[in-house]
Amino acid sequence: MSYFERKPAVSGLFYPAHFEELQNDIKSLFLNSRFGPGALPPSKKGGRIYGIVVPHAGYSYSGAIAANAFYQISSLNFDTVVIIGPNHYGIGCNIATVKDGAWKTPLGSIRVDAELADKLLENYEKVESDPLAHSRDHCIEVQIPFLQYINTSLTFLPIILNKQDKNTTAELGKVLGQIINDRNVMLIGSSDLTHYEPNEQAYAKDGELISSITSMDIQNFYSVLENSRVSACGYGAIATVMFASKAIGATRGKLLRYATSGDVAGDLSSVVGYSSILFE
Repeated sequence: MSYFERKPAVSGLFYPAHFEELQNDIKSLFLNSRFGPGALPPSKKGGRIYGIVVPHAGYSYSGAIAANAFYQISSLNFDTVVIIGPNHYGIGCNIATVKDGAWKTPLGSIRVDAELADKLLENYEKVESDPLAHSRDHCIEVQIPFLQYINTSLTFLPIILNKQDKNTTAELGKVLGQIINDRNVMLIGSSDLTHYEPNEQAYAKDGELISSITSMDIQNFYSVLENSRVSACGYGAIATVMFASKAIGATRGKLLRYATSGDVAGDLSSVVGYSSILFE
């Protein structure tokens, strides 16, 4: 039996474990005017957004920053989401999706887009259906309650990466661009930025990296990562979304909000950087 019903791995840790508490928490993140958008969805955003980059730490640290991007896409017409993130535990294959099933959160279940999963598996031989690779990781899971809050009828395609080099993300991004080109699909790259460095240093490094993202200069993006030693955990997820977004028409990125765990919690000595970015 291939059907995969994934139970939450980090509810009660990264976000509240109960329906009402989680609903109220997400609502407060949208209403947060210091780090979040300061308003409840739907937004008044018009035009086209091809993809977003959002952080994946616990909601108390990065949830309000993530809410900025989810707010911007909340009024748009898409029915499927592709969420790409880094494999923090190194479990399973290099590029893992799941071919069917559903993922549960305290807000309900969201179904995997089996048709899109089949297209990906058929068109890119380096992708495997590997539920085990997704079993523990938080990078995709923490995005789902936000999506359920703004649209209860979405389906999604999860992709988790052990391999994040430029060639891999270029190939994956190209294939994604081809298979979603005739669909109303939103791309989401899940990544935190600099890890466990002083606040001032995080701002400097992340500012350089964000500049390469908003200009959609993927060559420079990988150069900054290497030369400035930016410890962004999901850099391959960001690059894949950049490649795929460019393939379907995006011409620029826009930074919505940047902050660090130090800005949020007060300890500036060792922080993690968070950004909300959209591609349009």
